Amino acid sequence: MVLAKVVGTVVSTQKQPNMEGIKLLLLEKIDPVTIKGKNDFIVSLDTVGAGLGEIVFYASGSGARQTSETQGVPTDASIVAIVDSIVKDGVFTFQKK
Repeated sequence: MVLAKVVGTVVSTQKQPNMEGIKLLLLEKIDPVTIKGKNDFIVSLDTVGAGLGEIVFYASGSGARQTSETQGVPTDASIVAIVDSIVKDGVFTFQKK
């Protein structure tokens, strides 16, 4: 899994029928200590109801198709969790408000 921040949405009116109703979000990979973006972006399916500005975990590759919403869906990235906090060496580097 990879840490990322939701930085936008992607709209696609033409897509595979089994992708209908699944939100597409633009993610930027982040540094887990500074929470700063790495200027490295990916489009991901949202399986957990994430929103703009939230820190999330996404699964990639075949793991992206292991959720109940994405089985059989042609995807390489799926958001699988919304992060509440990150602690490194006993210090919070991120805590959801």
